[in-house]
Amino acid sequence: MKAPERSEKRNGGKPPASQTEPQPVKEKQEPEQPAKPAQRRGRPRKKPAPVQEAAQPAVAEIAAAQPSAPKKGGRRPRQNRAEAKNPVRIIPLGGLGEIGKNMTVIETQQDIVIVDCGLAFPDDDMPGIDLVIPDFTYVVQNREKVRGIFLTHGHEDHIGGLSYLLKELNIPVYAARLTIGLVEGKLKEAGNLKSAKLNVVKAGDTIRCGSISVEFIAVNHSIPDACAFAIFTPAGTLVHTGDFKIDYTPVDGQMIDLARFGELGRHGVLALMSDSTNAERPGMTPSERRVGEAFEMLFDKAGDRRILVASFSSNVHRIQQVIDVAVRHGRKVVVSGRSMENVTAKALELGYLKAPKDTILDVDHMKGIPDDKLVIITTGSQGEPMSALTRMARGEHRKISVTAHDFIIISANPIPGNEKLVGRVINDLMKLGADVIYESSMGIHVSGHACREEIRTILGLTKPKYFIPVHGEYKHLAKNRELALEMGMQDDHIMVSEIGQVIELTADSIKSVTTVPTGAVMVDGSGIGDVGSIVLRDRKMLSEEGLIIAVATIDSKTGAILAGPDVVSRGFVYVRESEELLVGARQVCRQALASAGNGQGGREWSNLKQAVRDQLGGYLFNKTKRRPIILPIIQEV
Repeated sequence: MKAPERSEKRNGGKPPASQTEPQPVKEKQEPEQPAKPAQRRGRPRKKPAPVQEAAQPAVAEIAAAQPSAPKKGGRRPRQNRAEAKNPVRIIPLGGLGEIGKNMTVIETQQDIVIVDCGLAFPDDDMPGIDLVIPDFTYVVQNREKVRGIFLTHGHEDHIGGLSYLLKELNIPVYAARLTIGLVEGKLKEAGNLKSAKLNVVKAGDTIRCGSISVEFIAVNHSIPDACAFAIFTPAGTLVHTGDFKIDYTPVDGQMIDLARFGELGRHGVLALMSDSTNAERPGMTPSERRVGEAFEMLFDKAGDRRILVASFSSNVHRIQQVIDVAVRHGRKVVVSGRSMENVTAKALELGYLKAPKDTILDVDHMKGIPDDKLVIITTGSQGEPMSALTRMARGEHRKISVTAHDFIIISANPIPGNEKLVGRVINDLMKLGADVIYESSMGIHVSGHACREEIRTILGLTKPKYFIPVHGEYKHLAKNRELALEMGMQDDHIMVSEIGQVIELTADSIKSVTTVPTGAVMVDGSGIGDVGSIVLRDRKMLSEEGLIIAVATIDSKTGAILAGPDVVSRGFVYVRESEELLVGARQVCRQALASAGNGQGGREWSNLKQAVRDQLGGYLFNKTKRRPIILPIIQEV
C-alpha cells in the first residue's frame, strides 16, 4: 500500500473532526474508494503491512482529519451550531440481545461507516441452518453513503458475515494485520478475494471517511490485533470498545492503550458503546498468562502420556502458550482441525505465532513419534458435531485414535447452549479411557471479555455523556446499564437498545427515533435468506410429527378413482405395526376425494387436496393425537 499523503498524530488526545467542521478533501472521490491511514505525529512514518496482491485496492488520496487544538484547561469544547444541527445515528443490525452477528452502522447526514460484520450459529429451533448473518437491507438501500467497514478483530462473530456483505457492496475494509489475514482466507473460500478492497491499519492510525473519522485503539482480547474505535463525527466523539479486557501481562506484551481512552475522556466523549458480555461478573478477568502456568503444571502431570489440547482456533495466544510449554518439555506439536490449521498457518506466516524450526508437524507426519514427545492441538472445545475432537471421541477420526494413554485438556468454557454437546464429548472420551481435564478450577481457561471492574475503568477514563451497552444478551446489557448507574450516570443518559432501533445523538440529547429493516438472515448451503419462518416451521414439524403422503389417480372426465389412494408414512408411524391405522387412512382419503369431487367446486385440484388434508388430518389426530404434515399427490388421466 502507498504511504499516506499526510501523516498526523493524535495531537495530545485532541479529537479530530468532533470539534470542527470536516476538512476538505483535496480532490473529489468516488464514494466507495478507501481512505489512507494517517500516522501519529512524532513517530517514524511507516507503511502499513502489505496485503496480498489479490486483495490490494486502489488507494484514494484522502487525508486524515485532525482538528485545531481545543483550549487548554481540560474543559469539554463547546459544540458549535453546525454540530448541534448535525446529529449522528447509531443503528445496531446485530449483537444486541444475542451473542453473535455483531454489526453496527454509524451514520451522519452525508456518510455511513460500518463496525464489524459477524455471524451467529443457529439455535436448536433452526433445523438444517448452517449459520445466521445480519440483514443488510438498510446498508444496501443506502449504498451511496457507505464509505467503509471497520473490523475490531478477527473472531467469527465479528467478521463471519463479511464475505456475504461484500457480494452486495464492494466497499473498503479496514482492519489490523491479523484480522485482514483471516478475512483473506474467508474471502478466498467465498471467491471474492480478488475484488476486495482490503486495507491494513495499525493501532493509532486514523481513517478519514467523509465527515467521519475512525481511530484504531489497541485493546486486549483473546486474539491479537484487537482494537477499539474512536469515531469522530460532526456531532461529537463516539467510542466503541469492541471486545476487550484489561490484561496487564499480555502474552504478546501489547497492553491496552488506557492512556488514549483517558485522553479522549479529557477532551469529551459524546457516547460510549461498551462490551457487555461479562457485565454480570465481579472483579477483573485474569490474565491469559495464568493459562500458561496451568499448562506447565498439567504437562508435568501428564508424564509419558500423549497430550491433546482443545481450544478455540482463533485464540492465537493460547496456541502460542501450548507451543512454548511443549518446547520446554521436548514435545513436537501437531495441529488438527480445519479452522485450527488455517489460523495457525496464517498466524505463523504473519509472525503472530513463533515456534522453533520443525516443532510444528503435519498430522500425516506424527506416526512414529512417541506419546511422551507429542502434543496435539485440536478444535472441538465446544463439542461441535463435525469438529476433530468430537470425531476422535466417536472413533471416527481417520488419523487420530484416542486411547487410555491420552491426557486431554479442554481449554475453554462451554458457550451457553453447548453444555450438552461438550458433556457428551467428555463422556465419550472418558469411556475410551482417556484422562480428561475440563474443570474451570484448574485454570485452563480465562475469558477474553472485561468483567465489571474493567468496564468501570473504561467508563471512568472516557467519562461519556451517554452510554450504550452493546455485545450481549439482554441480561448482559441490563447489568451493564446498572453498572453505569452505579458510576453516577443519569438514567436518561443510558440507552439499552435493540437490533434495528435507530439511536439519534446530538450534543444535548439521545433518543430512539425509528427502526430499520433487520432480523436474522439464514444461510443453508448455498442459499442465503431463502429459508424463512414457514420453511423452518415445516422442518420442525417434519422432525417432530413426521410426514404422510396420500397418492391417488382419478379420471379427468368422470372423477372416478382409478388407482389408490395409497398412504405412505415417513417418520410418523412404523408401517408394519400400524396396518389398521393406514387402512383406515386410505378409506378416509377415498371418502374425501369422492365428496370433494361431487361438490359445488367440481374437481378443482386445490379443493381435492384440501379435502384430503382436512379429513385425513382429523382422522389421524383422533387416532394418535399427532398432526403430521400431509402431502396429497393427485394425478388426472
